[in-house]
Amino acid sequence: MHHGDLADAGSLIRLLEKIRPDEVYNLGAQSDVRISFDIPGYTADVTATGVARLLEAIHQLGLPARFYQASSSEMFGKVREVPQTELTPFHPRSPYAVAKLYAYWITVNYRESYGCHTSNGILFNHESPRRGENFVTRKITTAVARIKAGLQEKLFMGNIEAKRDWGYAKEYVEAMWLMLQQPHGDDYVIATGETHSVREFLELAFDRVGLDWQKYVEIDPKFYRPAEVEHLIGNPEKARKNLNWSPQTKFAELVCLMVDADVKLLADRCQ
Repeated sequence: MHHGDLADAGSLIRLLEKIRPDEVYNLGAQSDVRISFDIPGYTADVTATGVARLLEAIHQLGLPARFYQASSSEMFGKVREVPQTELTPFHPRSPYAVAKLYAYWITVNYRESYGCHTSNGILFNHESPRRGENFVTRKITTAVARIKAGLQEKLFMGNIEAKRDWGYAKEYVEAMWLMLQQPHGDDYVIATGETHSVREFLELAFDRVGLDWQKYVEIDPKFYRPAEVEHLIGNPEKARKNLNWSPQTKFAELVCLMVDADVKLLADRCQ
């Protein structure tokens, strides 16, 4: 394990010179959409400019490393078409999404300007039991486990009508790796091609432990974003064709997997 800072170009150069990696996967970011409205400057410095620093360090050192940038479906924002593809125009709706858009284009720019093997994975929501508890899916599943155990009474939510394309993070990481095994860098939408609302996630999660979600969930306006992204659904056809990749875990299976993991985690902690 090595430590560096996307806000510090010097630390990136020293690390890359020391490690000289064959592949670089940049998943570093201030990645909380809601918090990005509170700290837009920091979000830009890390999530946007940090990528330029990292790419420039690779370029200046002359490393032949292949580079993966974790781009985001949030870049589509106020969507222009459904489903979204690699050719869909972007319309970001948060400082996080705007920063990710810069990162996307600077990755393309290094590929086109210097011939670098750089790829953008435009990943739609990808979840797992390792998801941070500040993200809506894990917020729900941890609350379900605590409510079932009698440790929590209510779950306060924002916009539960928002629709997302949710997949399993484990499978999406495989797609990241596949991108860097190709002869040339490119940009790919990684998604399931299905969309489900937060309300549906709540219903399935509470049902998994035998509870009626409507008895425990309350809407709190403070959890609404200043500008909402209502409907995201991706078309992963290019990834299917070029990477031979397709999602395997269905939405209901993913929800149950996450609830079961949090129920077990809570039980283990209470022993």
